[in-house]
Parts: sequence; C-alpha cells; structure tokens
Amino acid sequence: MNDDQHWMARALELARRGEAQTHPNPMVGAVIVRGGQAVGEGYHVYEKVDHAEIVALRRAGERARGATLYVNLEPCCHTGRTGACTEAIIAAGIGRVVAAMEDPNPAVGGRGFERLRAAGIEVALGQREDKEIAQRLNEGFACWIRTGKPFVTLKSALTLDGQLALPQSGQRRSSTWITSEASRAEVHRMRHAADALLTGIGTVLADDPLLTDRSGLPRRRKLLRVIMDSRLRLPLRSKIVKTADEDVLVLTTLSAQHARAKRIEKAGVEVMRIASRGGHADLRAALKELGAREILSVLLEAGSQLNGAALAAGMVDKLFLFYAPKVAGGEDVPFARAKKLLLPPLSDVSLHRFGPDFALEGYLSNVYRNR
Repeated sequence: MNDDQHWMARALELARRGEAQTHPNPMVGAVIVRGGQAVGEGYHVYEKVDHAEIVALRRAGERARGATLYVNLEPCCHTGRTGACTEAIIAAGIGRVVAAMEDPNPAVGGRGFERLRAAGIEVALGQREDKEIAQRLNEGFACWIRTGKPFVTLKSALTLDGQLALPQSGQRRSSTWITSEASRAEVHRMRHAADALLTGIGTVLADDPLLTDRSGLPRRRKLLRVIMDSRLRLPLRSKIVKTADEDVLVLTTLSAQHARAKRIEKAGVEVMRIASRGGHADLRAALKELGAREILSVLLEAGSQLNGAALAAGMVDKLFLFYAPKVAGGEDVPFARAKKLLLPPLSDVSLHRFGPDFALEGYLSNVYRNR
C-alpha cells in the first residue's frame, strides 16, 4: 500500500463515522497530510454543519499550507448551508488534493476539481479500489441525487432450501429464528445505516415485528418504518402501532377519510394514500413519495409477495441474503412469489460470514445509471 492508498483508507474510515448522521448529505471524511504526518482530520455530521474538509482545515491551521488533502468525495464548489469547500481549500494554501470519486450529481460533478485546478492545485483521483469503496459508502446518496428515489436493499433470512420460515407449529408459522445472533446483529447494523425500512402488511400480521433500529448507535433521525397496507388491515394492538413515535408511515389505496384511516392516525401513525396498481398500493409511487421525503436508502424486509412484487417492478438495487445451515423441507414460504420473474445475474457479488451463517451480497442495478 502506497502513501496515497494509506491516507485515503483513513479518509474513508473517518467518513464511516458519520453513518446515519449526515442525512440527506453524503458521508465524507478528510485528512490533511504534511511531511508524512496527519495534521488535520475531520468528518461530516449534518447537525454540526461544517463539511469534513472544513473541519480538517480548521484543525490543521497554518500547517495546511502546501499539504495534501485526502477526501473520499470531490469537494463541493457551491454555496448551500455552508460556503464552497473549494474556496476554503484554496485559501488555506493546500498544494494537492486526492479524491476517491467525483460528486455523483451530474449537475455539479467535476466542477469542484476544475475550480481547484484553475487555482493551481494538483488534483488526483484515488485508486480504482478506493473509488469502489467510496461509491458503496454513498450508494444511497448517489441513487437519490441522480434519480430522486432511494436506493433499495432487499434483505432476507433464508434456509438453505430458500424458505423464509421454518415449518409451521400447529396453525401458526414457527417463530423460531432462522439465522444466528451474529446475523441478527448485522441486520440491526443495516437498519442503522438505512433511512427507512419497508415491509408489507402480511409480515406485520404474521410476525407482529417491531422493525426498529436496535443497534444502539447514534442517528440523526429515527428509522422510518413504512408499511404497504392497501386495505388498512394494520392492527391497533400491533407492536409497530404501540411503539409509533412519528416514525411509522402506512401507505394505502384508501382515502384518508376512511374510518380505518382515522383510527390508525388517532393511534399516532401517519396514513397516506398513494396510487394503486393491480389493486395494491403502487410500489413505484411509494418510492417516489419516500424520495420526496429525502429518504436516501430503504431496507426492504418483507415476505414472499412484496419481495416478488418489488423484484418484478425493478425497484430493488441490491440483494443481501442471509443463509442459515438449515433445511425447512417445504414450499410454504419461498423467498419471492411473482409471475415470470427472471432476474439478471447479480454483479459485484461478495460473501460474508456471520457465526454459522453466510450472506450473499450482490447488485441488481448500477446507481450511476438512471433506472
């Protein structure tokens, strides 16, 4: 690993510290290096306003003059809540900037680099590996800024024969966990990284889950729990309703004036009517609504019907499938139900190990191309 790779790895490590705290901005980390030593570091947290570069420059002070700035995302060149980072970098006398990737916003991408070069600052892009890591880090932001819709990860826990649940016990589906405690801890980390969790009313009726982020890690906004419930069958005694605290949204095809809608809203749950498709709440309309609410990333945790509908609609960007070393021996609860569902091969596939389980992660879309 050369010096550039070493310091870029540090910038990426710092950026990750802002997970769930930068919304709706991207996660950014910055390191200022002079004479082989870090003289200033920083990462962005939305509530603290300043961008990572500004935090690092402030800590470096005069030592920033002639130094190299490493940052995982192209410095901004426009004024918003803060001034342009490019102008602060120029004023500080930085001699060289190494960035892992360009700004994914096609309206501004590359302009920050142009401004720095025009001021006589050397600009370089990081290694391909750095770019890939940086892109994954902010894939939700990239998808939202380019399409206006959130990045969707479909997560499921499966037996080796592709079942979402173990065999039934009497008249009820088994409530025994399929995967290990290590896998469930990773699920909460994934929930922590997401802005919203999307499920269907079938999952709520079958399992009565909480669907909360119980990672214990800090986040700027509560995880928004979103339920697709066309006919408003959500039980008022369900755990989701009882724990609602301005963090539950029900999407339905019924009017807000419907008696059931009024009862659910009285219990503290937001109910919103969206367009219907095939007699059900339209998933594309749901994504559009979430994007309008500045939801950058969605974790889809649902059953066979909603999984199949989401995959068939082409709204899933990534699959993250946990497999337990168990065989259910049935066909009651398959991973997805959909007519004529034929998915393209996954790209950028990787395998992970969580205790006795393994997980497969792979992409169905490229967030740098519009859907």
